Amino acid sequence: MSTESLVLRVAGRPVGRYVTRPELAPALSPRPYLHPVTTLAGTAVTELSPADHLHHLGVGVAVPDVEGHNFWGGRTYVRDRGPTELDNHGAQRHSAFQLRDPDGFVEELRWVAAGAELLRERRTVAATELTDTAWALDFTFSLTNTTSAPLSIGSPATNGRPGAAYGGFFWRARKEAEPPVVFTADAEGEEAAHGTRAAWLALAGAGWTLVFAGATDRTRRDPWFVRTSEYPGVGSSLAHEERLPVSAGETFVRRVVTVVADGRLDRDGAATLVRKAVSP
Repeated sequence: MSTESLVLRVAGRPVGRYVTRPELAPALSPRPYLHPVTTLAGTAVTELSPADHLHHLGVGVAVPDVEGHNFWGGRTYVRDRGPTELDNHGAQRHSAFQLRDPDGFVEELRWVAAGAELLRERRTVAATELTDTAWALDFTFSLTNTTSAPLSIGSPATNGRPGAAYGGFFWRARKEAEPPVVFTADAEGEEAAHGTRAAWLALAGAGWTLVFAGATDRTRRDPWFVRTSEYPGVGSSLAHEERLPVSAGETFVRRVVTVVADGRLDRDGAATLVRKAVSP
């Protein structure tokens, strides 16, 4: 499924494969992604093109509506019509690596749809060891409107589907026999955590825990998108209640740090590792 990839390592151990030029059908909105991502003990904590959502591609950036173009994959939610098959898919195209090390990289990408570039991205990814059983994936994306006109970013929620504000950083987690548990510092369960603005959010499965943290003030203002019962996935919502406008030439930046831990962390354990991962 891929033609080019690199391996991320923590203390010499492989913890993730980054695919830069995947060979994917246009309807999946082709884009670079991380998969598999593993704990230090080797447990996989991502899925690629699972049967329930073929367009879920490990860890990356996916946006369902960039000025009407679909960079998420699959059907498009159309107001008053619902999910609709449209020929409106875009692609994120790897341009070059500005930096490429065993523990991270800086990449330039072009977001292209209908034969034109809409956005240019600089993506910075770094993997760092936290403890003997946990490491952190630091993921920053900077998107610039390279057109001569303003554009805006939307979601199914802004297009009329309540509770479906997905779009932005997204992590498709491993599906197991039992749904993972999800909690924040003061909430527990999918219904309580979904759509909340929390400094961090944890997803814990059978022998693994992911703790997602907005690492800048602006990122922390984006609510969390959470799914556990239908499928396990967590994202940070760029367009929760209203579209995100991006003027011509304007750049916006988001940074999410994810703790990848063996075992099931409790609240104190999650909070401690987040503080270590996001410390200045």
